[in-house]
Amino acid sequence: MRAVVLEQFGGPDVLRVRSVPDPVPGVGEVRVKVAATALNRADVLQREGRYPHPAPRPGEILGLEFAGSVDAVGAGGTLWRPGDAVFGLIGAGGYGEMVVTHERMLMPIPRGMSSAQAAAIPEVFFTAYDALVERAHVRLGDVVLVHAGGSGVGTAATQLAKAMGARVFVTVGSEEKARQARELGADRAMNYHEEAFEDVVPAETEGRGADVILDSVGAPYLMRNVKAAAVMGRIVLVGTLGGAHGEIDLTAFFGKRLTVVGTTLRARPLEQKIGLTQEFIAQALPLFSGGRLRPVISRVFPLDQIADAHRYMEENRNFGKIVIRIA
Repeated sequence: MRAVVLEQFGGPDVLRVRSVPDPVPGVGEVRVKVAATALNRADVLQREGRYPHPAPRPGEILGLEFAGSVDAVGAGGTLWRPGDAVFGLIGAGGYGEMVVTHERMLMPIPRGMSSAQAAAIPEVFFTAYDALVERAHVRLGDVVLVHAGGSGVGTAATQLAKAMGARVFVTVGSEEKARQARELGADRAMNYHEEAFEDVVPAETEGRGADVILDSVGAPYLMRNVKAAAVMGRIVLVGTLGGAHGEIDLTAFFGKRLTVVGTTLRARPLEQKIGLTQEFIAQALPLFSGGRLRPVISRVFPLDQIADAHRYMEENRNFGKIVIRIA
């Protein structure tokens, strides 16, 4: 099969499509013929050598999600048949024509949804669901602040928070992205070049602030998040795009009784990933069929243009997901 194999760290030009052996499904596993995958910031970091696989191995195939059809079922597999349209999250391998995964990590592609649309869901919607539901326990009427509202996770979190009955504020980097965020459901979109979210959110919530803050920026927003947070606020860290090291005044946490928690998906044991997948199938997947949630795709690239796709992401040109067409 053809796949993008990471042979060295560096810029987008290190990405090359190579021929590699087809993966073989083991006991309880399924092989999927991949039609589409999608980019994530983690892919860029991994390409640069800053986001290693929990169990690194030579010739790593990038890619954290996929959509396609079942090609073969390993011994003991009972849930899927060849030809079934499926998609899912994976620790590595999405940038290839085939992937192998545990059968309970697969989800059925909703009726009427394309493979490209399905490929844009797993990583960002799982991350947003885990952050908002499992970590922050968003409730009806909460004020939720989503940073990087134009990112894949940002567009997913905006929709999920609205579906849960929250009032949603987002930060974005341009007026065009602010317009798109409002169309997606954000109640207030702030261009961070022009407005300070730590002033806007309290001012527009009668001094209350944000009950939940979803932050992928990190260090530069530490104390600003504290200022924007409500009493008993929950700050969930899902990334450190702006840096991982900074100073914070801990006394600010006492008065507001704040909670800060970090979360990631890739390093979790298989059992936990299966648990999250099955919960997502039960709680969130029906919302796609009902139209309350939808994948947001900025642009689709063919596999042979994977380097261009990475450049597109690095330039922050996307609103939503960047999808790679495999087949």
